[in-house]
Amino acid sequence: MAVTIKDIAKRVGVSHTTVSRALLGNSLISDETSERIRRIATEMGYQPSAAARSLKTNRSQVLGVIVSSLDDPFFSEILQGIEESAQENGFSLFIAASQRDPNRERKIVQAMMEHRVDGVIICSTSFGTVQGRQLLEHGFPTVVVNNQSAENFRYSIYHDDVDGCRQVTRHLINLGHRHIAYLGNALSGRTTLDRLSGFRQEMESARLPIPSEYLHQVEGGNPEHGVAGAEHFLSLPIRPSAIVCFNDLLATGMLKGMRAAGLDVPTDISVTGFDNITFSAYTDPPLTTFDQPKHYIGMEATRLLLDLLRQAPDNGEKVKMLKGKLLVRGSTASVH
Repeated sequence: MAVTIKDIAKRVGVSHTTVSRALLGNSLISDETSERIRRIATEMGYQPSAAARSLKTNRSQVLGVIVSSLDDPFFSEILQGIEESAQENGFSLFIAASQRDPNRERKIVQAMMEHRVDGVIICSTSFGTVQGRQLLEHGFPTVVVNNQSAENFRYSIYHDDVDGCRQVTRHLINLGHRHIAYLGNALSGRTTLDRLSGFRQEMESARLPIPSEYLHQVEGGNPEHGVAGAEHFLSLPIRPSAIVCFNDLLATGMLKGMRAAGLDVPTDISVTGFDNITFSAYTDPPLTTFDQPKHYIGMEATRLLLDLLRQAPDNGEKVKMLKGKLLVRGSTASVH
């Protein structure tokens, strides 16, 4: 049978109110008494009730996290950072995947309201504006990560995708490539537009032309979409010598598509990814990519949300921009 506050009170010889106050750190109880009560509670194996604590503090100690998909390794690494920071601060997580489905999004918001989460981190790049507004209208502190509708939220964490893609493109230009293409994810909204913008800016800075057929968008960001992108570029009369892919998953599909066509990467064509998901170092060849600080992004999003919970919201806003670094591996080489 679970140990109760009354059991502890009987053992210590004080009222259950005194025990309750001591366990909550109430200043009305002396340090000596509080320390004795906490020690005995630990010895007895007392586990505080989350439900009871919630009633007293009006906090559930639960943070809601909304991602686009649970099987995307990019989001899983962000989630690791969120969970680490949440646990360190005594919070657990309520995680839900939107699958970019408005109906699912509405159900997720309803479930989080019913479970009385203390705040929400939105990692889904395409989470709907209507659902986001509903969270805000119900008073949920909300932080967004790399969200295409971030301008509708006051608190957000970004990665500088424009600068990142400029660095990737510059790397290819420095290798002597002049015919460089971009493969984007049409479903990723702001993120793919930022990366495309970085690509364009660097190409324009080097005064290199971009034929329209070198800018290709596919309907997703998974390896099969990368294979479809490879088929597009292989069908062109003048093939690019290098391809900048929206993310590592597309680049992985691109590697497979090029290999199936009998081309060697990077001897015949260079391929780059973006995000530095774990297995990008284990593809054949290992991917040159851009390393987003995913774990750190998750931790910073959580810290920002906890700051909002600890203090009354002000009339300002907080937007944090983080930068990553280029990782040069075996999928890029000089033009032969």
